[in-house]
Amino acid sequence: MMRPLALLALLAGVSLAGACSRAPPAVHAAPAADLEWPFYGADQGGQRFSRASQITEGNVAALKVAWTFSTGDVSTKGRALRHASFENTPIMAGGRLYVCSPFNEVSALDPGTGAQLWRFDPRIDTAVRYPNDDTCRGVAYWRDPAAVAGAPCAERIFMNTNDRRLIALDAATGKPCLAFGARGTVDVAKGVVLHRSGEMQITSPPVVARGVVVVGSSIDDNQRVKEVSGAVRAFDALTGAPKWSWDPLASAPASVVAGAANVWAPMSIDEGRGLVFLPTTSPSPDFWGGLRVGDDGDADSVVALKIETGERVWAFKTVHHDIWDYDNPAQPTLAMINWQGVPQAAVLQPTKQGLLFTLARDTGKPLIPVEERPVPQGGAPGEVLSPTQPFPVAPRPLAPSVIRAKDGFGLFPWDKDCRGQIQRARHEGLFTPPSTQGTIVYPFTGGGVNWGGLAFDAGRQVVYVNTSSAIHLVTLIPAAKVRAARAAEPHVEISPQEGAPFGMRREVMKSKMGLPCNPPPWGQLHAIDMRTGKILWEVALGTTRDLAPGSQLLLGNSGVPNFGGPMATASGLIFIGAAMDDYLRAFDGASGRQLWRARLPAGGQATPMTYVWKHRQYVVIAAGGHSKTDTKRGDEVIAFVLPK
Repeated sequence: MMRPLALLALLAGVSLAGACSRAPPAVHAAPAADLEWPFYGADQGGQRFSRASQITEGNVAALKVAWTFSTGDVSTKGRALRHASFENTPIMAGGRLYVCSPFNEVSALDPGTGAQLWRFDPRIDTAVRYPNDDTCRGVAYWRDPAAVAGAPCAERIFMNTNDRRLIALDAATGKPCLAFGARGTVDVAKGVVLHRSGEMQITSPPVVARGVVVVGSSIDDNQRVKEVSGAVRAFDALTGAPKWSWDPLASAPASVVAGAANVWAPMSIDEGRGLVFLPTTSPSPDFWGGLRVGDDGDADSVVALKIETGERVWAFKTVHHDIWDYDNPAQPTLAMINWQGVPQAAVLQPTKQGLLFTLARDTGKPLIPVEERPVPQGGAPGEVLSPTQPFPVAPRPLAPSVIRAKDGFGLFPWDKDCRGQIQRARHEGLFTPPSTQGTIVYPFTGGGVNWGGLAFDAGRQVVYVNTSSAIHLVTLIPAAKVRAARAAEPHVEISPQEGAPFGMRREVMKSKMGLPCNPPPWGQLHAIDMRTGKILWEVALGTTRDLAPGSQLLLGNSGVPNFGGPMATASGLIFIGAAMDDYLRAFDGASGRQLWRARLPAGGQATPMTYVWKHRQYVVIAAGGHSKTDTKRGDEVIAFVLPK
C-alpha cells in the first residue's frame, strides 16, 4: 500500500464552485428513465459504467449541487479523522442510496434529497490503528430471491468492518438481521491469532451471489515473515454459517515460509458462471523473499473460484516472486471485448506497474498476449529472483518506469537535489531488486493503478483508467540496525520484517519543495481502445494547487498522484475525483478534453457514481479526504444535478 506523500500546506477557504469564469447557460434536462447503481462497481463485474445519458457534453457545464449529506464524523470523531480515508462509493438499490463512513457507520439516504432514512453504527474502536487507517470503500446489497417482498431482511445490506466483522442489515430499516450469525454479525477472523488488534482489517465491500457472501482482508505490511493468513472466506447469506475458506498460499511449496497474499481490493462476480474473481496480493514480507523461494503459490495473481464451493478454477500470475509490493490493487473488471474483431468474455486486471492484463474469463489464459521479459538480477543476500516477469504486449505501460539522474525534477536551479538522490540509488528499470544501497521502485507502490480501478464502456470498447507516477526509495536495513534506525527517524516508514535478515525503509523521493523527484505528469487519465490495445489519449489529472501552493502558476496542469477511480456514462462522459487538488471533474470520453469541474469542500479521493431518480440524473461523490495524502478532512457526500 502507498504510504504518506508529504504536503506543504492544507487547503484553506474551499467552496463548491465550477471552474468557468462565467456562469454557464441554464440547461434544462429532458426526463430520463430511472436507473440504479446497485453494486460497488455499478455491476457485479465492476465496469463502473452507467446507461444514464441525461448529462451530456452539451449540458454538463450546468451541473449544480443538488444536496449534501454529512456523516457527522467531523463533529463526533475529532482527532480520529487524521487516521481516516473517506474512500466510499455509495450504492443505489431498491430506491435507497447507501453510504458508509470510514468508521463503518452506514446510512440509507433518499436519492432525491439526501435526507437520512436510517443509520447504523457498529461502534468500532477509533483508538485502534489499522494498516490502512479507518476505511470503508462500500457495502453490498442483496435481495433474497425466496423471501416475500417486504418481509424483514428480504433485502439486505452487507458490510465488512475495520475490526473484521461481517454485518447483515435490513435494507429497509437498518436493523440487524438477527438470524444472521450472532444477532446480525459474523466474526470473520474467528480463530485467527493476531500479533496486535489492528494487524488485520477489512476495507473493501463483500460480494454476494447465489446465496454466498465472500470476504477478503487487509493485513499490515512488512512486519514479519510469517504473517497471518490472507485466506478469503465465504458465508451463507441467510444464516452467516461458514461455507468455505481459500488460502492463496495453499498451493505454494511446503518450503515456503510466508503469510498474507490476501485480497484487500474489491472482488468481482460472474453470477451466470458461478465464479468469483480475486486480485491477490504479495506474500510477507514485501521486500525480501529468501524464505519463500519460487512463485509463492497464488500470491500476486488473478484467481477464479467457484463461489458456492471455493474450488479453484484458474489462476494467472501478474508478478513472479514479488519483492516490490506490486500486489494486485484493483477490482478485476469483467467485460466483453472485441480484441482484433473477436468478441470474448474477458477479465481486465490493471496493476501498480501501470500494466493492463486481459485474460479469458473461462480459462485465465491471456487474450492479449503476454511476454516473459528479462528483468534486473542481483538481489540481496539470500534472495532468489525470477529471471523474467510478465508483460502484456498491449496496451503499452501506462506509467513510466525508467529514470536517470539528469531527469531529476526541480522547479528552480537551487531545487536540483533530486538528481543526487537518483544518482545514489540503485536503478536498472522496472523490477530492480531492493538493496542496502537504496533502490528506486518506479512506479511507486501507490501506482500506476491503485484501488480505484478502471471504467469500461462496452459500446465504445474503451477502457478509462487513472494512474499515479512517483518514486519510492526502498532501502534494506540489516535486522540488527532496525531499532536504531526507527529511533533516529520516527516519522519515516521503517518496518522490521521480523524473521528476515533485513528490515526496510520506504519513502517517496521528493525535492526540497515537496514535489516528486520524477518529472510530471504525476497523475494521468488514459483512454484505451480494447479492439486494438492502442492508447487513444492521455491527459494530466489534477494540479499542484494543494500539493504545493503557488507552484501551479509554474507547472500548470501537471497532474498529481491520486486515489479513487473513474466512472463512465452512455453519453460519453467520464467523471473522476481522486486528484489531490480536491475537484470533481468531467471529461469528454472521445477526446480527453476537460468539460467541467467543481471544487469540493474536502478531499475527493473516492470514486464517483451516478443514478437516475424520478427522471433526473445525479452524480455523487464522497468528499472527506485521505489519510495517506493528508488532503483536507471532511464528512460530506455531495450530489450534483442539472437544473429542472
